[in-house]
Amino acid sequence: MVLLRASPGLVEACVPADRPQVLLEEAARYAERILVLDGCGSACALRKLQGIGVEPDLHIIATECGIAKGGMAEPQFDEIERLAGAVLAVLRGERE
Repeated sequence: MVLLRASPGLVEACVPADRPQVLLEEAARYAERILVLDGCGSACALRKLQGIGVEPDLHIIATECGIAKGGMAEPQFDEIERLAGAVLAVLRGERE
């Protein structure tokens, strides 16, 4: 949600990977570029998308951006800002 508000036009939709497969397929069909944001190296979201035949253009893993794996704990403001910054940098082509 932070990215949708901070970067209108750059980020158009956020679709959680736990949505029904048909919704993921529909979102992927109309997407110009697809970025997958996974919480950790298990890459659950990436695997779910690949399972429906979709290969993302970009993939970010939160733990590789310095975010500690905390299960279902509420994220801290600084973690949200750090991760949003990393996503924006990748979207703008500033880092891979």
